[in-house]
Amino acid sequence: METYLVGGAVRDKLMGLPVKDRDWVVVGATVEEMLALNYKQVGKDFPVFLHPETKEEYALARTERKVAPGHTGFEICSDPSVTLLEDLERRDLTINAIAETADGEIIDPLGGRNDLHDRILRHVSDAFIEDPLRVLRVARFASRFQRMGFTVADRTQRYMKRITESGELDTLVPERIWKELDLSLKTYGPFRFLEVLRDCDALRVILPEVDRLFGVPQPERHHPEIDTGKHIILCMKEARKLTDDPAVLYATLVHDVGKGLTPEEEWPRHIGHEKRGLDALKDIEQRLPVPKEYARLARLVCEHHTKLHRVQELRPQTLLKLLDALDAFRRPETVGRFLLACEADARGRTGLEDREYPQSAYLKAVHEAVLGINNGAALADSRGDSPQDVIARKRLEVIEQTVAALRGDTDAS
Repeated sequence: METYLVGGAVRDKLMGLPVKDRDWVVVGATVEEMLALNYKQVGKDFPVFLHPETKEEYALARTERKVAPGHTGFEICSDPSVTLLEDLERRDLTINAIAETADGEIIDPLGGRNDLHDRILRHVSDAFIEDPLRVLRVARFASRFQRMGFTVADRTQRYMKRITESGELDTLVPERIWKELDLSLKTYGPFRFLEVLRDCDALRVILPEVDRLFGVPQPERHHPEIDTGKHIILCMKEARKLTDDPAVLYATLVHDVGKGLTPEEEWPRHIGHEKRGLDALKDIEQRLPVPKEYARLARLVCEHHTKLHRVQELRPQTLLKLLDALDAFRRPETVGRFLLACEADARGRTGLEDREYPQSAYLKAVHEAVLGINNGAALADSRGDSPQDVIARKRLEVIEQTVAALRGDTDAS
């Protein structure tokens, strides 16, 4: 019985990155032997165990044979005769197929270290095409290592295209698709997830609402990049500069999906795309398990982002309606996230990446002024009106005063 550190822990260690989770492969052992050593079995599809003390995962070395469509259509063999090399050969990418012995010796029979050095995401073997999930995993690794300049090997890219063409992406369960998308939103380069999927034609399967934005024109006066899909890529880059909040990044990703539903005869204008986008968001949410927190923010940004772009022109009554729509008084933190997504949208335009966005400070000032209202004092002077009417009237009054002050400062400058 021999144990080896494998996968991401070895890869990240060789790259000088923090090692978060350590996974081990066990060669020459049986389930019974692992249980006798007080390991706790947790694997459903193949033998995986938790170490009795460290709780790290130990998996028996295994091979896989494709017997049915999809990510789970494999027959697993975890016989004690399975070698370390055989276990490494069934992995997805060479950079994930490196092992380390207990005394620190690196075992790299498939060239993973060379690909780490050359910054290449390369498949281990032709068996890569048997698992459709690997398309999403490669895209996610590309997004994670975007700042390091990793690219996808040409042949690997062709294999990903073949997987898409085979229709096997349709066999992936929604939960697994969302997990990979969500993980990509938490990386340094989430826009690369979109680019890699689009390069192999997989984005039209995974997120057709976003994929159909590519090739849809916008008015050049407001969008020098013209293409809506390119705009989304630029927005994702700008959003990641502003925040690492995955809910904000998701909202940025889908904020313009309504433009994909604009009739072609109306191009390049997209009047009413905000409302149309809500239908597209509903389609995504019915297909994928989008967390409620993400979905709620995405709907708010989709419906109201253009209002923020012209917020300095809005009447006090309209500003109050916007804050009510954002649920800004019960959930004040929503306003900050909304502002970040809208700022990313404003800056996600060719040549305008460094533009000022005073709209954020404007709405923030109005919001903070209203939050400063003493509701108790306002209600004490209610004169018999309903509490809701009293508070609404007071909020409008404060907004009017704040707007007057903000516009006065602007005129003075």
